[in-house]
Amino acid sequence: MEGKAAVLGSPDFVMAFSALGLDTFPTEPDAASVEETAETILKQKYALVVVAENIAPPAQAVFEVTAKKATPCVIVVPFTAAPSGIATEGLSMMLKLATGIDVLAD
Repeated sequence: MEGKAAVLGSPDFVMAFSALGLDTFPTEPDAASVEETAETILKQKYALVVVAENIAPPAQAVFEVTAKKATPCVIVVPFTAAPSGIATEGLSMMLKLATGIDVLAD
């Protein structure tokens, strides 16, 4: 499958991905900015969206509508802030959907 990748996060987070040639969407951590930027990403039909863990909660409501679709695949990754567990939770959910097993369960 071919497709573009988008990266959503603070300017510091997206900078490294920009150097790799990915489309980056730097945003402020306030909920309104995050939601607006997430909606922009959805309109552009990306196949993969990488989201910084520290801004994932406000973006979650926007990306939830695509949770059962093949694209975009939304991946939450930890950043410099203390991990909140959202990234691990999301990965666990995707693995469970793909395999039928809760691979990361204790």
